Amino acid sequence: DVQLAESGGALVQPGGSLRLSCGASGFIFSSYSMNWFRQAPGKALEWVSGISNGGATTKYADFVRGRFTVSRDNDKNTLYLQMNSLKPEDTAVYYCNVNLARGVYWGQGTQVTVSS
Repeated sequence: DVQLAESGGALVQPGGSLRLSCGASGFIFSSYSMNWFRQAPGKALEWVSGISNGGATTKYADFVRGRFTVSRDNDKNTLYLQMNSLKPEDTAVYYCNVNLARGVYWGQGTQVTVSS
């Protein structure tokens, strides 16, 4: 079975940093692009960032570009999101995502709260 498991969410002060991780299993991790999404309370799910299967290509939503960095370790089957200069509006549950031929898969999410 495909499994995605996010971790690393926490309460952090504005201007702080966090690194999220997403462990993957049940598919050939190195063959697929991966994405990060987030959902703030009362708001729609929004795409945050994506990375190609080999890691050479990364993309970001405008609201995180220059502050967040996506990366992956294909030897460890793990996706990362380094988040710097965090703002209160970054408060959300963050999810990793993969689109496979057999379906679209999501992790359970990890809560990031940015507050003083």
